[in-house]
Amino acid sequence: MLRHPFASAPLVAGFLVATCALAVAGQPRALLELFTSQGCSSCPAADKLLGELAADPSLVVVSVPIDYWDYLGWKDTLANPGHSARQRAYARLRGDRQVYTPQIVVNGATHVLGSDRTAIEHAIVQTDRNASVMSVPVLLSVGGNDLNVKIAGGNERESGEVWLCPLAKSVPVEIGRGENSGRTITYHDVVRRWLKLGDLTGSELKWSVPVSEITADGSDAAVVMVQQGTHDKPGIVLGAAFAPMDGAALSQSH
Repeated sequence: MLRHPFASAPLVAGFLVATCALAVAGQPRALLELFTSQGCSSCPAADKLLGELAADPSLVVVSVPIDYWDYLGWKDTLANPGHSARQRAYARLRGDRQVYTPQIVVNGATHVLGSDRTAIEHAIVQTDRNASVMSVPVLLSVGGNDLNVKIAGGNERESGEVWLCPLAKSVPVEIGRGENSGRTITYHDVVRRWLKLGDLTGSELKWSVPVSEITADGSDAAVVMVQQGTHDKPGIVLGAAFAPMDGAALSQSH
């Protein structure tokens, strides 16, 4: 069952190696943002699918739990009002007013039903026809106590913002009430916070973020995304990368 609230709200403010960083070649095709809710009976299939998609190295995926179904009898334990506002901002910019769960926004450009693998793949192909989508290389590496972020320069025509999102890679939740009462559902790559690193300038950009700051709330991974637009008006995704924080030094280049 799809859920479609239409209220508007302001936007509130992303492999292991033993001793050194390892660069992994390849440009991901897409950033997938799953807007989901523990109170939505249609969402568990999408939550499961996102876990499967997370294993695909050509994709960067995140769960973005929303709070607008909390009144149905179960308060989502992972939700953030800012996530609901982000979803509505996407709908306003598209002009289609389509805000529902489970909804996957593909590369910041289009949306599909979050449990429909075929539709997701089709949307990835469609959005990749825009040459700007996923065109900005993002390199993440963990060295010492820092996550090092490098955004490639060279494209002065693109403007946007660079965001780091600490993630919880796997969160099982026992749901006590509401439409999923009695179920234990595992949520994958759950966004816990949004940290703005800076603005895209066309020049190479670098930041070092203490790993302790990323993992302070129990997060064990991070996504960095480069996105057109502003905080209140997010546009297409220009680049993204994922990095786990679970132990040794690592690097993943996208």
